[in-house]
Amino acid sequence: MNVVLWILQVLLALVFLGAGLTKVAQPKEKLRERMGWVDGVPQPTVKALGALEVLAAVGLILPALTGIATVLTPLAAVGAAIVMAGAVVVHARAKEHPGTAFTALLLVAALVVAWGRFGPYAF
Repeated sequence: MNVVLWILQVLLALVFLGAGLTKVAQPKEKLRERMGWVDGVPQPTVKALGALEVLAAVGLILPALTGIATVLTPLAAVGAAIVMAGAVVVHARAKEHPGTAFTALLLVAALVVAWGRFGPYAF
């Protein structure tokens, strides 16, 4: 199960890093092409979400990899799950069914990592 958790952590980190850097680096107008939901969200909020996603990506990997402050890994997973819970709502309201399903999948993966790293497979 430890290997499964590591795989989930790496996959989540890659998704969150890519999405977060995109939101931080691109202007809202350019994001609109791929992320229609940004129309209803102020630009500072989009940038803050991107920064949170980057922090989640770092938190999912770095503490576990270094063995320093390893409690941050499950906390990052909880934070990622909270962000994904909000994303599920946003995508569902926008009737973006593939986006809703994907964010729900990420939510479940983050919850599994949080459960595993807080519980039986803690570092």
